[in-house]
Amino acid sequence: MTLRKVLASGAKLSPPDWLADNLMYETLMGSEAYGVSSASSDIDVYGICVPPKHMVFPHLAGEILGFGAQVKRFESWQEHHIAAFDKSWDFQILSIVKFFQLAMENNPNIIDSLFTPRRCVLSSTAIGEYIREHRRDFLHKGSWHKFKGYAYSQLHKLQIKVPQADGKRAALVAEHGYDVKFGYHVVRLMLEVEQILVHGDIDLERDREQLKAIRRGEWPLERLVQWAQDKEKALEAVYHTSTLPYGPDEALIKRHLLHCLEAHYGDLSSAVVVPGAAEQLIAQIAELVRQYR
Repeated sequence: MTLRKVLASGAKLSPPDWLADNLMYETLMGSEAYGVSSASSDIDVYGICVPPKHMVFPHLAGEILGFGAQVKRFESWQEHHIAAFDKSWDFQILSIVKFFQLAMENNPNIIDSLFTPRRCVLSSTAIGEYIREHRRDFLHKGSWHKFKGYAYSQLHKLQIKVPQADGKRAALVAEHGYDVKFGYHVVRLMLEVEQILVHGDIDLERDREQLKAIRRGEWPLERLVQWAQDKEKALEAVYHTSTLPYGPDEALIKRHLLHCLEAHYGDLSSAVVVPGAAEQLIAQIAELVRQYR
């Protein structure tokens, strides 16, 4: 269900009053996106919104950075454990600017939200479709460091965290000897970044049967830890042979962001100056002249 439908159901949540009408993209995330969900799984929704123009360009509202009253910024809105339609919903909606920044940094959750199966996409405007169409432009070798860091954070949690006595995770530990949910995320993250480095693309459901087996407790903790260590060594070699760039193409990603903002707000010439824009245009014209001589 979209945020608008959850709001219409009377569920208790309180996003900014402008947000629902300015959503560009909403997608299911979590176990549903990875193809390992069960009937008891919570519903995770990630989204992208375009805030009011003065929040993105505060100088248009008269703000002088660092002086006097500052325009209220918006980066994200999130609420968890929202009861609606006999499910528990977790929403995380990001400003398009924050989203692009995190995607450029190859934040795993943000990157995943652009590669969800089409069936998971709850709503998408022309801007949302544009972002999905250009999603591979965000990928670079920095993904290895980000995804590995997230994977080892999950591995650390499953090795040391003591779950709440009455929580779902306590039951997983009691049944399997460790938190298999943390365990499957370790494997998922490492396999995803392997896809990025080798193919420059991600199929979030490619390894779902392997992930399901881990969630069923078919991997002892010792096997999981050894697998992670072996995979890290293998991926270090893959990292060096990958043809992806070492870092993001910030200029390209900025052009994508400005395209989206102009599609929503209209002309931005009075709001933002693009360095070298005139020179770029002259170069493009010169290239066209050269081609058609």
